[in-house]
Amino acid sequence: MTRRAITSRRTALLASATLLATAGTALPASARQAPRPPDPRTAAAHALAALPAHGAQARDGGGQSFKVVGVAVDRDGTSHTRMTRTYDGLPVLGGDIVVHQSAAGTWKGSSLTLAKAPADASPELPAKTATKKALTKGHKTQGAAQLVVEARTADHQPRLAWRIQTAGKQADGTPSRLLTTVDAATGKVLLREETIRTDAGDGRSLYTGTVPLETTKSGSTYQLKDPTRGGTYTGDAQNQTDFCFLSFCLYRAPATIFTDADNHWGNGTTSDRSTVAVDAQFGTNETWDFYKNVFGRLGINGDGKGSFNRVHYDNGYANAFWDDSCFCMTYGDGDGTQLGPLTALDVTAHEMTHGVTSATANLTYSGESGGLNEATSDIMAAAVEFYANNSADLGDYLVGEKVVLPGFGKAALRFMDKPSKDGKSPDAWSTGTKNLDVHYSSGVANHFYYLLSEGSGAKTINGVSYDSPTSNGSTVTGIGRDAATKIWYRALTTYMTSSTDYKGARTATLNAAKDLYGAGSAQYNAVAAAWSAVNVN
Repeated sequence: MTRRAITSRRTALLASATLLATAGTALPASARQAPRPPDPRTAAAHALAALPAHGAQARDGGGQSFKVVGVAVDRDGTSHTRMTRTYDGLPVLGGDIVVHQSAAGTWKGSSLTLAKAPADASPELPAKTATKKALTKGHKTQGAAQLVVEARTADHQPRLAWRIQTAGKQADGTPSRLLTTVDAATGKVLLREETIRTDAGDGRSLYTGTVPLETTKSGSTYQLKDPTRGGTYTGDAQNQTDFCFLSFCLYRAPATIFTDADNHWGNGTTSDRSTVAVDAQFGTNETWDFYKNVFGRLGINGDGKGSFNRVHYDNGYANAFWDDSCFCMTYGDGDGTQLGPLTALDVTAHEMTHGVTSATANLTYSGESGGLNEATSDIMAAAVEFYANNSADLGDYLVGEKVVLPGFGKAALRFMDKPSKDGKSPDAWSTGTKNLDVHYSSGVANHFYYLLSEGSGAKTINGVSYDSPTSNGSTVTGIGRDAATKIWYRALTTYMTSSTDYKGARTATLNAAKDLYGAGSAQYNAVAAAWSAVNVN
């Protein structure tokens, strides 16, 4: 098959662009006379029009098209336009870019990982051969192989590839939908991405005591559905599982909405099926409020629309997951030996944050970007715990500590102050980090966030003892959790792209710190020091 380059074209598609004022952005004195902030459509048009003049920086070239998928505008009018790209009609995976412009539309730079513009090529490997190479044990193909340009590998070089979707189950019973790209010239498997994001993870809850709930009255009964938070609700999966094909599910476990006659939910124990539903709904509420009140973000997509939770998924299922295809969070009841129901506050915040990541940087769930995806969920989950200030589950830098039973053998699933305490996560970056499971490669960013927030050395916070080391023997002074969280969120939503790695995350957070607090500020210098302390330079 011969492929030809086509004339470069650019289309601004902004079906529901939202003007976002970034919380915490420093407002310069000159802002009083600054030009009126551009509306998102205008900013998008300016960004698209600017690409030809900055082709080298944007890796632009013949045959490329760009699609605007989001625009954020700071209070001073600076805009950040996020785009995806295609080449000769093929999606360029890892080719996404964020264009940064002044209020007047002047180019200020771009964020991307693509190493160079794609070049014309034809597939030498048949689709059938690529599909065989993509198959893993226990998986079956779903649909035909598709040609793409893959640029999410470690060197970020664009390569013509076949992309194949397969489905099966992970070792613990979690649904698995793998997207595998195979080099169309050499037959080498370039990348495998798991599209199911997982983590092992007035109602009387199991973990957080008696909590307030907003519900919906329907006839003479109440539904566990919150009209004040986009209609987010919690349903019973009835111990069933999903069976999905491509983006369609032949069968999906139900989400039968919980109802109650007197609007008092649960009994604080697992003998009442609605008890863990209270935990899930409360966790959703707190995470919604956190994103709204700290960042001005209304829901996962920032559009005010809610999602839903499913509890009691499968039998003995000791995990929880976020699924883009249903826009939902799903929780198992645990195995009863090592883990209890996975509906603790930090687990629910973790899963909901996977949705936020998908809606923003869309970090590929593989390699270092996958570790950053997982770490983002752990980071924001810790921030939500501290934000909620629930006396039964005080904020900490432990992941999933509430769901761990005595038989697990350790106090939590992961430890942000010293990730290696879980026996598998690294405290610092190395060349092998990209080869780890994403739940373990996340340790580098988790450790960075802890050091940036609290600093190195021994301390006790909310009754939990920490002693955080540094890989270079330095002493790091923390800037506080609030500032660290704002820096990470801005880096995620403004500078990170789908294949950002740890080196790119350092650049993204430094840019975010500069935006929020100024270059050379204590916060900016602390970001640099914390990354160096985990061997990211």
